[in-house]
Amino acid sequence: MDSLTGTAETLRALPPSCGPVRLIAVDGHAGSGKSTFAARLAAALGGAPVLRLDDLATHEELFAWTERLTECVIGPFSRGATAWYPAYDWTARRFGAPRALPASAVVVIEGVGAGRAALRPYLARLLWMDRGAEESWDRGRRRDGPAQSVFWDGWTVAETRHFALDPSRPFADTLVRERQKGYEVLPGPHATAGQDPNVTHGDHLPSPY
Repeated sequence: MDSLTGTAETLRALPPSCGPVRLIAVDGHAGSGKSTFAARLAAALGGAPVLRLDDLATHEELFAWTERLTECVIGPFSRGATAWYPAYDWTARRFGAPRALPASAVVVIEGVGAGRAALRPYLARLLWMDRGAEESWDRGRRRDGPAQSVFWDGWTVAETRHFALDPSRPFADTLVRERQKGYEVLPGPHATAGQDPNVTHGDHLPSPY
């Protein structure tokens, strides 16, 4: 975790973006490694809470969760209050008991669409897992196995449509690329407008794979 200390310090030093909270979004294609990276980043932040957008989406509303997030999380955070959100059970196909999400100094939001336009005004930083769609989807399909192939067929269509209408990568402050021995953290398109896009932040992290 020490290799992400600098990144964590930078994020903690950002001004609050939603009430007292610094919301850090980790976006990217399904299967790109967002969950693993978000967990490691949260650990480097001293155990920052992580909100996984899979808990807010449903089979019928893969991307139509903005209102749920705004009402259950953004609203309370803007008042400095603990958020309570219902977590969706993908096996039972229904929401379970509400979960608490404290209005900590830094909170990580992880999932496809975390950097959508409706959320960007509340974000302190947008990170994009920089792995191509087809490679990410192939990794996701291998991870989930043949039983989820029908779901993945529908997901890839929905994700393609979402990013065509509401892209996140062009607005990313930071790109995260997985390397053989760790992650490479680079300035994103939003941060490098008019700058050299090859300048690296120099943070590296042992690969979980």
